[in-house]
Amino acid sequence: MDNKVALIGIVVSEPNSVEQMNGILHQYAPYIIGRMGIPYKEAGVSLISVALDAPQDVISALSGKLGALAGVSAKTVAPKITGRD
Repeated sequence: MDNKVALIGIVVSEPNSVEQMNGILHQYAPYIIGRMGIPYKEAGVSLISVALDAPQDVISALSGKLGALAGVSAKTVAPKITGRD
């Protein structure tokens, strides 16, 4: 199966879900290119972006697991990249 380059945007509004979220991300570490987190204390959330190079089913599974956590919203962007799709 061909890999895709994707970005998962995560908004965390429930601090109690952070440990579970980090555990899930650790399981997918072989596919993660990089990760950046920004705490936005004024809004009471953390904003996280995760860049991936993975098969589509792996990207979907990760996004779904993250989005199923309480107080965690995850959305994926996976553009078509010439020469990769």
